[in-house]
Amino acid sequence: MISQELREEILLFFENISKYYGCKTEIVEGLHLKHQAEDAQKSTWNLSEFTLARSAYRNTGEHFMLEGEKMYYEISAAKLVDFKQTKRHSYELVEQYSEEVFRMTKLRFHSKY
Repeated sequence: MISQELREEILLFFENISKYYGCKTEIVEGLHLKHQAEDAQKSTWNLSEFTLARSAYRNTGEHFMLEGEKMYYEISAAKLVDFKQTKRHSYELVEQYSEEVFRMTKLRFHSKY
């Protein structure tokens, strides 16, 4: 369970994500077991790139959605256990799917600003 402070940071991020519409967006997604989190070689990684066209929050199922042409990505708000801004236009979100299975999503926006 995330803290109220962290929940507010996440909501603020998604409330203001429209500033990145039209920006090239990189998503690096990693699946790993808790005890393997420090070893990138034992995790499964994916990279996606697209231009962010829109975003939304799906109340039914509690998911944040990011969409571009031929690209759709969801993050489970209910499963979030960590969120941080790592650089000016880069963010990291961690979801917990079971006691040992985690999905780390790294978002990087190539902002015009």
